[in-house]
Formats: sequence, C-alpha cells, structure tokens
Amino acid sequence: MIYVKVYRVQGEVLVAACDEELLGKTFREGELKLEVKERFYGGEKVDEDALGPLLGEATIANLTGERCVKKAVELGYIDPERVLRIDGVPHAQLARMMY
Repeated sequence: MIYVKVYRVQGEVLVAACDEELLGKTFREGELKLEVKERFYGGEKVDEDALGPLLGEATIANLTGERCVKKAVELGYIDPERVLRIDGVPHAQLARMMY
C-alpha cells in the first residue's frame, strides 16, 4: 500500500506519493536529505494501481519508495535512469510542461 495526496492549485495538479512504511521518516546520504513528511505525503492509503490515473492528470509529482517509483517507471512516467536514491530509498520527481 502507498499514501497519496493530491493538491490542486491554480491549474496545477501535484501528486505526492510514498510507500506506507516510509511516512514520517527522514533519510540522509552525504549532503542529501529526504523528509517523508506526513503533512505533505499523508493522504489516502491506496493500492499502487491507483497511482496510474493520478499520474495521468498530474502536472507535478513527488514519488518516494520502491513501490511508488517502480509503478511510475512501469507506466512510463519516470525514466529509471533519473531515479535518485537517498540512503537506498528511491525518489523521483515529475514535471509536465503544459502549452
């Protein structure tokens, strides 16, 4: 299961998603710090398959965790070569340019 929170602001759709066991944790590696804050990611608890339709409408996405990032890669939203790992935890961001 994953947590997903959707923000809709001024025409933008931001999807924040993380694997459930990562919520509330902080990861560090060198100069990098990844905080999986409950107030940002802690929305609805859903199955990974629910992520697809949400990413389809997202203009921005922040994805953290093996399951979230793997699903986004499988669906073609994230290039696996662009996934950042912080203390072993995958993190990816998506920004869709709208014309």
